[in-house]
Amino acid sequence: MREPVESRRKRILSVVHARGAVKVSSLAEELDVSAVTLRRDVEELARAGMLRRGHGVVRPMGGVERPAAVPAPRSAEPAGEGGAIALVVPERHSYLYETLHGARTALEEAGAHITLRIAPQAAGAERPQVERALAAGVRGLLIAPRWRSREGEEADYGWLAGLGVPTVLMERRPRPGSALHALDSVCSDHWYGIHLAVDHLVSLGHRRLVLAARNDSPTARSIRAAFAEIAAARSEVEEWAVVLSSPTAGPGEPGSREEAPDLAALMRGRGFTGAVLHGDEDALMLVQKLAENGIQVPRDCSVVAYDDVVAALGSTSLTAVAPPRGEIGRAAAELLLHRLGRPAGASGPVRRVELLPGLEVRGSTQELHRPAE
Repeated sequence: MREPVESRRKRILSVVHARGAVKVSSLAEELDVSAVTLRRDVEELARAGMLRRGHGVVRPMGGVERPAAVPAPRSAEPAGEGGAIALVVPERHSYLYETLHGARTALEEAGAHITLRIAPQAAGAERPQVERALAAGVRGLLIAPRWRSREGEEADYGWLAGLGVPTVLMERRPRPGSALHALDSVCSDHWYGIHLAVDHLVSLGHRRLVLAARNDSPTARSIRAAFAEIAAARSEVEEWAVVLSSPTAGPGEPGSREEAPDLAALMRGRGFTGAVLHGDEDALMLVQKLAENGIQVPRDCSVVAYDDVVAALGSTSLTAVAPPRGEIGRAAAELLLHRLGRPAGASGPVRRVELLPGLEVRGSTQELHRPAE
């Protein structure tokens, strides 16, 4: 199904604001958009004053207000590869690009030199990028591994634990007791995000709930586990289920294949009237499919999306759980700068920071109207 124009343009803006400057040709390839479509989008965004373009390069608009710069940490080195902080994120990941933008802004305010490395979608792609950054002499690392499966996540624990430079994980929380348990990390409290979604639906009278979620990231796995725990514990919830949100939303590891059901048929068959859909683009497409099958949102089903990257841009603006993506990156950068600024040999305690998501209530949820008895 064709991606909505608003969704595509928001992805363009996310990447441009995260990078600072991007070649139009590279942007088209990275976002998997034709060059003709990308140039047309760029022209419209530039005309609207949302970005600048010229000589094949796209840049954010200047003049954005930022807080006053803070002094560079004591251990800061002059700009150059040897004094850089590396940021490593997966390609084509609009959610994490907003996290990246928050980190980049905080580092620039502190006068730190930044080197950005984009990891391809292949399993284990982060390690070569990190090794190249270390070989170039970076002094710190901010990283958000893709980790499509638990197996892939566990495979990275060993080498990430022994990098030898201060490292902070962004929007990732390693398994308790693992080799990375004692690594600095900053992430969203996704249990609380799901609590907000379920509580909102229950408060509107919905008692039969379904979560249609991805299963190809640590965030997705946290959301699925939280929903199962919370729905099972709420006495008001009469029935619940967790299913895959789309055929391409699973990890794809051997033995981990999961079928994506016909959501409309499932909802009719089991009487679900409330749904939590992860992530945003899947949510928008699922709402469209529900409408094509005669289930109108919110008349027949109330929907809460999870991510809030593009949830507000659908024909029905979706109520959504909104993790603090940019603030995650900023907090991770500030934590890394704090550690880099400590005297030599003074490591200090490990910090595992969690920031709470919020709930943006829009037009896709309403009180359940029960037939008169």
